[in-house]
Amino acid sequence: MAQSYTVRRLDASTWDAFAELVERNNGIFGGCWCIGYHPECGQQGISYRAVKEQRVRTGGAHAALVLDEEGAAQGWCQYGSPEELPGIKHKRAYDKDAPPRPDWRITCLYVDKKHRGQGIARVALEGALDQIAHASGGLVEAIPEVTTGREAPGRFLFSATVELFEQYGFSRGRQVGKHAWIVSRVVDPV
Repeated sequence: MAQSYTVRRLDASTWDAFAELVERNNGIFGGCWCIGYHPECGQQGISYRAVKEQRVRTGGAHAALVLDEEGAAQGWCQYGSPEELPGIKHKRAYDKDAPPRPDWRITCLYVDKKHRGQGIARVALEGALDQIAHASGGLVEAIPEVTTGREAPGRFLFSATVELFEQYGFSRGRQVGKHAWIVSRVVDPV
């Protein structure tokens, strides 16, 4: 029987589920706490967990959190404005011929390592696009990786795949890394 999932906004009411998922997965990539694209990333002497919790509790972090039937978080898709998420993969190549400024960026998708391959990233992306539509919509960009024709370990695909984004109407803009592409689409408001 297929698992069913619920998507909830990452906020104060879902913080505990998010924190449990991150802790269950060693802080995500050894302690990132999903602030790698926030302005605080790399600052000395800060607690990434505390920074993320403060951002979540004050509305300074956005994500579609995927919960299983028992209410446990199994993945998310982080999105936000360019001010909220100024960090960009392949920044030098991105800046050489920067695309139009987006209203929103999708920067990372994460799925619990024991639940990969079950469609959670797809559910998370759908949830993020829905939340963006309800928050006025606009131009959305991401920098995922092409996986067609190559093996790509899931733990390195924290920005998901170009192929997944294309299934949701994103178009490739230009290549900015060996396998990385800027993709974008306009999401209509609801």
